[in-house]
Amino acid sequence: MNDTFPDFYALLKKFDIKPRKSLGQNFLLDRSILSQIVQSSGVTQQTDVLEIGAGLGSLTWVLSSAARRVVAVELDANLIPVLKEVLHDNKNVDIIAGDILKIRLADLPLEAGYFVIANIPYYITSAVIRHLLEAPRKPSHLFLTVQREVAERICACPGDLSLLALSVQVYGKPTITGRLPAGAFYPPPAVDSACVRVDLYPHPLIAEEGLPLFFRLIKAGFSQKRKTLRNSLSAGLALPAAKTAVLLGSADIDPMRRAETLSIPEWERLIKVFSIEININQ
Repeated sequence: MNDTFPDFYALLKKFDIKPRKSLGQNFLLDRSILSQIVQSSGVTQQTDVLEIGAGLGSLTWVLSSAARRVVAVELDANLIPVLKEVLHDNKNVDIIAGDILKIRLADLPLEAGYFVIANIPYYITSAVIRHLLEAPRKPSHLFLTVQREVAERICACPGDLSLLALSVQVYGKPTITGRLPAGAFYPPPAVDSACVRVDLYPHPLIAEEGLPLFFRLIKAGFSQKRKTLRNSLSAGLALPAAKTAVLLGSADIDPMRRAETLSIPEWERLIKVFSIEININQ
């Protein structure tokens, strides 16, 4: 492996690459920040890494010297020639052109306990996280670079929870490990970013058989902003409001509360009482 950090600005010019706003392309090219990200991720020489959104290969290049193996996935076909040139001498890197949402994780050459490191645009953050966490072969850790506001939403506490926060926190504990100014990227995004590490639990906080109803309940609960659980669950589950209120009460949940105030154990109580009613009505 060549120890000379590539000149990515020269590569942009050589390959006539213009960052595509439609794909949320903002390339992180600062070597010191890239090294900090890899160090804080906890990657070691025994770690396999799935990198989502490899871009120009700047993070991939740094990762390859720290990890056992890196599988770099990139959606934009125009960037594949750049990746191949940048990583030509990095023999522990596999470059895959494709959409991570259409790739079966079990088909990738990754050992159990692999890490995921991703720099993903806001509009696919939730979909990518769900795809990773619902896969039969899950990673052990996620390390995401996302918009700072998204990072704060992922790490929110009861009282300020969201569909995204619950979708992540049912699988693992998220922590913001650092913030990245917009100026660290090319081109600079409109907002600052943050790094979020998610340490996955051995098993979800909700039993596997209860997860489909869990996601159905939280989707219904957050379907109507500023509505009470009585109203949002009634509308989202097509149940009479009075019946919904009774079910909430039987789970010791005030029907006038809002979805963002419920903890995961409280949603688990709702699974138990709503599962009977929903099964009867389906």
